[in-house]
Amino acid sequence: MTKGQMEEQICKAMIRFEKEYMGRGPLEARSYIIDDMVILRMKGVLTPAENKLASSQEIDNGRAQIKQMRRTLIENSRVLLESVLQDILKVNIISMHSDLSTRTGERIIIFTLESPPELT
Repeated sequence: MTKGQMEEQICKAMIRFEKEYMGRGPLEARSYIIDDMVILRMKGVLTPAENKLASSQEIDNGRAQIKQMRRTLIENSRVLLESVLQDILKVNIISMHSDLSTRTGERIIIFTLESPPELT
C-alpha cells in the first residue's frame, strides 16, 4: 500500500470512530505518516453542546470539563484505536498522545510506531 493510501485509510477509520464512539465526526481529517509516527489532525470535532459550553461565561471551567471528558473517552478507547491503526499499518503502536483545542474544535493525535510502515 502507498503512503497516500494508508493516510486515506487512517482518516476514514478515525472519522468512523469519531462518529460511532464520540457521536459526531470531524468536519475535516488529515493524517501524515512521518517515519515512525502518524500525526492525525481533525477539525470540527466538538458537538454543538460542547461549542456552547466552551464559549460560555465560565470559559475556563467549561473548557476544562470538555477537555477532561474527551481525554477520558480517548484513553478508554485507546486499545480500539491502536488496533485499527495496526490493521492498516501492519506495525505495532508504541504510544498515543492526544490534545484538543476547545477554542478551535481541533484535535491532534500522534501515534508512535515500533518502526516505519512498509510502503510501496
